[in-house]
Amino acid sequence: MAYVLALDQGTTSSRAILFDHDGAVKSVAQREFEQVFPQAGWVEHDPEEIWASQIGVAVEALSRAELRPRDIVAMGIANQRETTIVWDRETGKAVYNGIVWQDRRTAAFCDELKTAGHEALIQQRTGLLIVPYFSGSKLRWILDHVANARRLADAGRLAFGTVDSWLVWKLTSGRLHVTDVSNASRTMLFNIHTCKWDEEILRILHIPSSLLPTVRASSEVYSEVTTTLGLGSIAIAGIAGDQQAALFGQRCISPGLAKNTYGTGCFLLQNTGHLPVPSSHRLITTVAWKIADVVDYALEGSVFIGGAVVQWLRDGLHLIRSSNEIEALAKSVPDNGGVYIVPAFVGLGAPHWDQYARGSIFGLTRATTAGHLARAALESIAFQVADLFDAMQRDTEIPLPALRVDGGAAANETLLQFQADILGIPVVRPAIMETTALGVAYMAGLAVAFWRDAGTIAAMPIEEKRFEPRMPRSRSESLRGRWNQAVSRAKGWDANPQR
Repeated sequence: MAYVLALDQGTTSSRAILFDHDGAVKSVAQREFEQVFPQAGWVEHDPEEIWASQIGVAVEALSRAELRPRDIVAMGIANQRETTIVWDRETGKAVYNGIVWQDRRTAAFCDELKTAGHEALIQQRTGLLIVPYFSGSKLRWILDHVANARRLADAGRLAFGTVDSWLVWKLTSGRLHVTDVSNASRTMLFNIHTCKWDEEILRILHIPSSLLPTVRASSEVYSEVTTTLGLGSIAIAGIAGDQQAALFGQRCISPGLAKNTYGTGCFLLQNTGHLPVPSSHRLITTVAWKIADVVDYALEGSVFIGGAVVQWLRDGLHLIRSSNEIEALAKSVPDNGGVYIVPAFVGLGAPHWDQYARGSIFGLTRATTAGHLARAALESIAFQVADLFDAMQRDTEIPLPALRVDGGAAANETLLQFQADILGIPVVRPAIMETTALGVAYMAGLAVAFWRDAGTIAAMPIEEKRFEPRMPRSRSESLRGRWNQAVSRAKGWDANPQR
């Protein structure tokens, strides 16, 4: 039998999963890596640790399945998006830590770009808003603040990439500097209409084009692995940002279909077909993928702190010892007891886009227990997704019959039932939860004809469980009203900090 290897490089861990022709998981390996917080609002990763953890789990996944590289028909790479890495082409070493998508250090620079009148042009060409989330301002920060970075960049010595580019560079021993259209569309430097780097935006941000990777399709054979670390000769044949990969893995291949991923953040994407749909409600327009020379687009809303709020309860407050204890603790109380958590630890994402909002807890009384905090934390995830859902419905005017969900927190049935109740539509959980890895495995497999076409993939079974709404609408509307109050009070908290 032959298999496809998916590298799923996420925000908190690197994973490798082997899939067979039926899309079933053969083996999995996972390794967490360090989160670096140099100061408030800054989030970094060590690029070498990302690489070491990712190559390590890839070799481990093959070993667990008792397979060799010759048994693998192709490899796909799905990655945390927007995280920005710059390295020296000659030494292969990063000049600075990777600046993670959650990082907010460039908030003031983004304000300057908006004040200078660049917002309309950048949104029209890239589909994105000028916020610290995207790669462009992070890249500019590295060039301006890392010793010798600007000089080396001007000399053509440096390479920029999102995590996919970094991994491909390492896997090919520095021979290939590429990205795919989905990752390029997250940089704030890429024209989603022409599918090329935008020279005018590069001039505005003072970024040399020599830094940038070549943009390729999401499904094609790019190269073979040349490293001698146990993966040699496997074809690298699929690349996609993790959320676009999950959209494909959920088989949201037709316009109108949508999925939400509950990961470190939450990401709601709806396929809009072959034309980019501009948002009037502060969502972003993004490239979904390019397959067989055809580009598909999506509307997206991004929540910065989704499942990470559970990690905070575990690591910050020590209310639980492991993340999977959260559901039992939340179910120890009948409701949230009037407690609302707004997890704006690094600001609020769509549709608010308030980089100065900060995490807040409202409604505390002497009767508040750890169970109420646990329930409020889970509910905060669902409330944020509902905010995205409403904005997306207003933009597309396409009613969704159901929401497909995935990600680690989708195992939490209390969360999914509350999500269905708040949205008022069914929430559908897939039989295979590893949709990010599965999606990029499909892309890689299509490139080498392991699967015949996208239609074959779309016809494969998907649903494992369906959660039907059962809360009275009057109750859900009341809960959302209080949530909106809490959000309004968390906004702008750090705009004028008193230190």
